[in-house]
Parts: sequence; structure tokens; C-alpha cells
Amino acid sequence: MKAKDKTTAANVAVVCKSVVEVADIVGSLRLQGKKIVLANGTFDLLHVGHIRLLRDAKSRGDYLVVAVNSDASVKKYKNPKLPVQKEDDRIEIISALRGVDYVFKFNEPTADSIIAAIKPDIVAKGTDYTPESVPEKETVAEYGGAIAICGDKKDHASSKLIDRIKKMK
Repeated sequence: MKAKDKTTAANVAVVCKSVVEVADIVGSLRLQGKKIVLANGTFDLLHVGHIRLLRDAKSRGDYLVVAVNSDASVKKYKNPKLPVQKEDDRIEIISALRGVDYVFKFNEPTADSIIAAIKPDIVAKGTDYTPESVPEKETVAEYGGAIAICGDKKDHASSKLIDRIKKMK
């Protein structure tokens, strides 16, 4: 797949089928001197914290790639009852956000393998992390990438929304 043409692509991200496809696109963009930012997460119930993270991440580069955890990986690393929304729905929602250029699904509990394959210039993580606590920090360091802590203070969470909804009954 060719790199996204910023003049004709409107505000919809390209949904990629695999990390290999994304790595090829990122390679092409890198040859053009573009800076690539990668953000990853579940993005189950989209909230303002997600928006602020992605907006901040996008401001740090030319292209924003978002990796969305598969349903199976969310069940393994978060909770067997999650996610609330299916992976295809979460990917469609993320792809519709202004500023997101590419989106794809990944199956691992951490983003190490996709970071190693894509080698983004910047890996954006939420404020629930510090640069020292990012699980993928060694992978990022291996190729000379940078970690950026993005978004606002971590006081938004899908789990908090779920709890509020439960209390409304």
C-alpha cells in the first residue's frame, strides 16, 4: 500500500491489515524525511483522555500511527470481560479521528514487536506512564527512538466510565 496522500485523504485514517503493511508505509514516509509517531492502546470507550493523548501525539510528528489492541489481547492483559466494544468497532472509531493517519490491530500484550518492526521516531504513551515505566522502553532504545509522555493528567479511564454507568442503574 502506498503512503497516504495528505491532500486527498480527507479526515479518515487508512486501516492497515498488518504490521508488515504499516512497516512498509512507514519506510516510505521515512525516505521522504517524515517523522512518525506511534500510539497504542485499547481505546475501548473513547473519552477525552484518549483525544488529548492522540492530539498531543500527533503534534510531535508528521504522521500518527495508532495500534489498537485486539479483543484477545485485551482479555489477556486487562480483564476477560473486556473489551466493551469489538476490535473492528474500536478501529473504525479511531480511524475516523482527525489527526490519525494509519490504524491497525495488534495481538500482543505489549507493543514491543510492532515497535521493533515499525521503528517509529516517537512512541507516545499516556500520562499513567513515566519514561522509565514504559514497558517497551528497551525496544525503543535499541533503535534510537524516543518516548513521549502525552496527554493530560490521568484522571480519565474507560473503567471509570463503566463504573459510573453501573452506578446509574
